[in-house]
Amino acid sequence: MTFSFAYDHSMSDDEFILLRDCIYVHCGIYFDLGSKYILEKRLYHRLTDLNFTTFYDYYHFLKFDRNKDQELAYIMDVLTTNETYFFRESFQLKAFTDEIIPELITRKIACGSRSLKIWSAGCSTGEEPYTIAMLLSTIREIKGWSIDIIGTDISQKVLKQARRAIYSKSSFRATEESNLQSFFHQHEDGYKVNDSIREMVTISHLNLFDTHRLAMLGKVDLIFCRNVIIYFDLEAKKRVIDSFHSALHDGGYLLLGHSESLMNISTQFTLRHFKNDMVYQKPDRLSAGGIL
Repeated sequence: MTFSFAYDHSMSDDEFILLRDCIYVHCGIYFDLGSKYILEKRLYHRLTDLNFTTFYDYYHFLKFDRNKDQELAYIMDVLTTNETYFFRESFQLKAFTDEIIPELITRKIACGSRSLKIWSAGCSTGEEPYTIAMLLSTIREIKGWSIDIIGTDISQKVLKQARRAIYSKSSFRATEESNLQSFFHQHEDGYKVNDSIREMVTISHLNLFDTHRLAMLGKVDLIFCRNVIIYFDLEAKKRVIDSFHSALHDGGYLLLGHSESLMNISTQFTLRHFKNDMVYQKPDRLSAGGIL
């Protein structure tokens, strides 16, 4: 006679708090107790994969095993939501091209610079940084300039797709046919971003809690961080926004998602009311002609 035993992989409140806090310390993503089912649902199969009986065993693995960093990277892949598409939030992009970029051009020329550096923080599968590159490629005033667009994300899985730069129909829900024809070419798996656009973009892995890697990024002129800080609690939001403030040149811009604001988070930025949208700007300690 043979017997089979089924482990109960339910997550206790204590196990949830241990795992939740471990993830929070790693990257700032916060889950309240009402979200316990999300962690349980998305991580329960790892107990079977790794031959663990309880979530406490899994927590111990994340804290002390030599492969803990690899496992934390896996967790980032399964816990983060990556809903995005090309030319998202068109009103904000219009403010970017028609109002913000002309301001930056004027300031740059005044101090003898011909370069722009833009950071897409939480770039997911790459639609946002490639959209930025497409928009900038059409602005004749910066033809010949040094344009550096950096897309970063904590999930290695989405970064792999971003580097591949091949997209299916769902990524084009806001893409006009003329842009599809201008910036993409057909591929057996969908549409691939043209090399001229891909060459403007660097895709890199980055944890927004990794202060050392953030420092290596250097100063930037503008940061897109849309629908990312919604996953953080207040303290984590403050930490990330402080990092953005440090990364921006004086007079640089921070563009958040349409449902996000810095209210009760930071007073370090000025809210600029443009014709097409409202965006945050790091105050310039110098005059408009100051060095950027």
